[in-house]
Amino acid sequence: MPFELPDNLHPNCGPVAWLLGTWRGNGHGTYPTIESFQFGQELIFTHDGRPFFHYMSRAWIVDEEGEFVRDAAMETGFLRCPEPGKVEFLLSHNIGFSEIWYGAADGGKVEMHTAGVSFTETAKEVTAGSRMYGNVEGDLLYAFDMAAVGQELQPHTWARLQRA
Repeated sequence: MPFELPDNLHPNCGPVAWLLGTWRGNGHGTYPTIESFQFGQELIFTHDGRPFFHYMSRAWIVDEEGEFVRDAAMETGFLRCPEPGKVEFLLSHNIGFSEIWYGAADGGKVEMHTAGVSFTETAKEVTAGSRMYGNVEGDLLYAFDMAAVGQELQPHTWARLQRA
């Protein structure tokens, strides 16, 4: 699907402009403390001319045939671009934790690592993360590694999403 840069794109957002819009697709998840799973997901990145994008994501568990089983993770936040190629990500999750991420964007790739994680007293303990988003053949591919509940940083979820 063709993509056009918005007229009001802030210059600092150039390296992440390819993320703008709605993305949908499927992914996989695993972690030592849970059973492996498959999911559907929708990501939305919007922009209003200032040096950040608003981000929303919702996911749902699917069965072997790709049919909806139940709702799953939701997250929302702001992908900030304080200068071209530099990103800051403020992210809140429906399961009770928030994160601050720092990273870089260049050549259709965004890589970030957590600088801080906080969680409510009823949430599972999440201590660190690493995310990579890439534009591969026009699709959005991502990988999310997580350190949580006493486990070291390791792969948790990955997906391939298409522009909607």
